[in-house]
Amino acid sequence: MKKLFLVLAAAAMTFSTAIAQEAATATAEQPATEVVEAVEAPAEAPAEAVLDAETEIAGDSIHYVLMQKFLEGGWGWMLPILVVLVLGMAIAIERILFLSLSTINTKKFIAQVEAALNEGGVEAAKEVCRNTKGPIASIYYQGLDRYHLGLDAVEKAVVSYGSVQTGQLESGLGWLSLFISLSPSLGFMGTVVGLVQSFDSIQAAGDISPALVAGGMKVALLTTLLGLIAAMVLQVFYNYVIVKIDGMVNEMEDASITLTDMLTAYNKK
Repeated sequence: MKKLFLVLAAAAMTFSTAIAQEAATATAEQPATEVVEAVEAPAEAPAEAVLDAETEIAGDSIHYVLMQKFLEGGWGWMLPILVVLVLGMAIAIERILFLSLSTINTKKFIAQVEAALNEGGVEAAKEVCRNTKGPIASIYYQGLDRYHLGLDAVEKAVVSYGSVQTGQLESGLGWLSLFISLSPSLGFMGTVVGLVQSFDSIQAAGDISPALVAGGMKVALLTTLLGLIAAMVLQVFYNYVIVKIDGMVNEMEDASITLTDMLTAYNKK
């Protein structure tokens, strides 16, 4: 999972660099193209107007617009927000995969353990747990492994190892929560910097003009927009992971009670 995390981060950095280079090339080539068209245009103005309109529509695709807005927001503030988004998504995807691989059919598993316990004893039940993935199987194995110490030892082992498994399920959520808070904070910081740039331009020019304020205000709005979008996306994944973990913890608690009852009934035989 750590390799997945690093690969996603590297891919995001490479993708951002490619976007910047492509947008810069497109921006550099556009004025020259317009000059050539302006020189050759007078003879066939109506036909070339249609072609120019089609070219403009093709150039204003979502991909191109996103690249352009990303560069207009400024690398200094847009790139950190993008990195935070990618890192948060990597953690969220890793948690989702981990939780999905840890999910089992709890009722079926409990029935298999109970059947193995009644037919082959504790060792047979431990073998079923050993061959099953997930936190519930691990808790059952720890409880069955201490059956010879008494039911009190089994209950303590189940409670203690249940806490350990819950901690493993929640691993990485602290970082994800940090990235959710950090994304809009970086966006708002970019907003403040954009406003400062606008006032510096006004002070240097000695006059208030929309052209002077527009550049700084654009940086301010674009960084805030990207920060809010990143925070909302990460919040959705965070809530999904939390709901998934809560459901698994409830299943673990129910299964632990069932294990205690199962061993109590087995002990009376």
